[in-house]
Order: sequence, then structure tokens, then C-alpha cells
Amino acid sequence: MIFTNPAEYSNLVKYSATNDMQMYGCNIETFKESVKNSITYRFSGGAMVVAGLMSDAQEMMAHGDTESARMYLNRAKALVFDMMDGSMSFGPTK
Repeated sequence: MIFTNPAEYSNLVKYSATNDMQMYGCNIETFKESVKNSITYRFSGGAMVVAGLMSDAQEMMAHGDTESARMYLNRAKALVFDMMDGSMSFGPTK
């Protein structure tokens, strides 16, 4: 996408940041990078990170926090999509 007006780009960045907060509760790209640098991802793989996020979401639902659970599940899905396209690994990387 080519922007001829700097305001268009600025609006897109603002939308993206707002969208990330609504969907994930964080900046999803920053989250993905932190996952890639984590011990769990390196030694157990992305599938274990996703399982942990899903487990956390279950615990949140058990305590009535469905909004946070929704965001955790969205984070898990974002990681799975990256694993499916090959930009992250299901298995250990070390």
C-alpha cells in the first residue's frame, strides 16, 4: 500500500494500535516477538505457548473474566496463524 498523504498513514497506525488493543489487549507484533524470545517457545515450541494461553483463558472464564479470556484466545489464534504460514514454529527451535 502506498500512501501519498502522511495523514492517511498516521490514521492507519492509530487504527491498528486501537484495533490491537481491542482484539488482543496489547500490541500483537510486540507480543509475538516476546513469545519468540521466550524460553518456553525456544525449548517447548509454539504449540506449548498456545496451550498455555488457552489454559489461562479457561482460568479467566472460570472466574468470570470473559473479556480477558477472549483476548487471550485471540492471541493464541494469532500465533497459530503465524505457525501455519511458517513464520513461527510449532515445535522447539533449539
